Amino acid sequence: MKIAVVGTGYVGLVVGACLAENGNDVICVDKDQSKISTLEAGRMPIYEPGLAEMVRRNHSEERLTFSTDLPGAVTASQIIFIAVGTPQGEDGAADLQHVLAVARDVGRAMNKYTVVVDKSTVPVGTAKKVHAAIAAETTQPFSVVSNPEFLKQGAAIEDFMKPDRVVVGSDDDRSAHVMRELYAPFTRTGAPIMMMDTASAELCKYAANSILATRISFMNEMANVCELVGADVDQVRKAIGADRRIGASFLFPGVGYGGSCFPKDVKALLRSSGDKGYDFRILTAVEEANDRQKLRLVDKMIQHFGDVRGRAIAVWGLAFKPRTDDMREAPAISIIERLLELGATVRAYDPEATETARQIFGNRVRLAEKSYDTLAGADALAIVTEWNEFREPDFRKMLQLLKSPVVFDGRNIYSPEQMRALGFTYFSIGR
Repeated sequence: MKIAVVGTGYVGLVVGACLAENGNDVICVDKDQSKISTLEAGRMPIYEPGLAEMVRRNHSEERLTFSTDLPGAVTASQIIFIAVGTPQGEDGAADLQHVLAVARDVGRAMNKYTVVVDKSTVPVGTAKKVHAAIAAETTQPFSVVSNPEFLKQGAAIEDFMKPDRVVVGSDDDRSAHVMRELYAPFTRTGAPIMMMDTASAELCKYAANSILATRISFMNEMANVCELVGADVDQVRKAIGADRRIGASFLFPGVGYGGSCFPKDVKALLRSSGDKGYDFRILTAVEEANDRQKLRLVDKMIQHFGDVRGRAIAVWGLAFKPRTDDMREAPAISIIERLLELGATVRAYDPEATETARQIFGNRVRLAEKSYDTLAGADALAIVTEWNEFREPDFRKMLQLLKSPVVFDGRNIYSPEQMRALGFTYFSIGR
């Protein structure tokens, strides 16, 4: 198939590369010439495991091309994916200006029947707004489809190539047939293509992310209760995870969720339900619990030291999760900003997010090239992101480098018994 993907951010680039990988001819369009030049040179604007190799391979084989020419891409394509950003407004609502601007441009360029696909995460009713925006610019026949993405950062290629399910919101048989044909190669192992109306499809992504965020906040609250009553959250987690109605996923306590999806989607669902006069109290509590949890490690530091002013704190992990360089809404930001506010100095390391962190903190935080470089003379180590390289460090070297052997483990990656036996003063979440 001939496909155009408008937007070369995280979603658009992954979608374009994966569709090209399956033999489609894909044009990735972006108005930012520097980004297009970067991609044509084989360099990636984001870090995602496996993406660079897939982009370079398909670009070399001429199945994947990059362009700033949106009208040319529209006339050359049967399917147009809109994958531009939907930033969160001050009121929590998703900002659709970029989506609707693309829709108008697509309408002006359209020269035949075209399927326009909303791939950006958008609130209920967006498909109708996109349809109206296109219809105002063209008399050509077209369909608007909602096709939410369910990509986990760090595993996006696998998620797209071998999806749990494909959700398609379509209001006509012609576009439904096109979308079934497009996704058939990705669902040969039995993953369902779920056809539904556009409003239901639009709500699916918000509902999925909100319930996952709810599980995280619930488990973080349970971890805090465990500390108060002397229970072990790991034992509680395993017991409830063994219940088939619940399962083990997203029951690991920590310092809260972050990233580009959960915080934004929770806020957007709160806003859209509020606009309809509904008070979504569970989600309000989820958001409040997450905001509190992000500062849980700082609270523990204050309890231990009494005052962190003048203390040097080492931080391992800045990205909101492993296998990405994304720091949007990352707990590390809240933790570091609070430590700086209290008069501490911070030295931080992350395998991939250093440049992102430099844009956020400037010279207020010393960013290290290696994890151990943060430890020399530090009063404590805080572990914020559970990168694999932190799981089996040289503990003896850590003891030698730290000014005081104190570890605040925000991801529970170490055994309390082992850490204390090694000579560390060790704090974790819910244990």
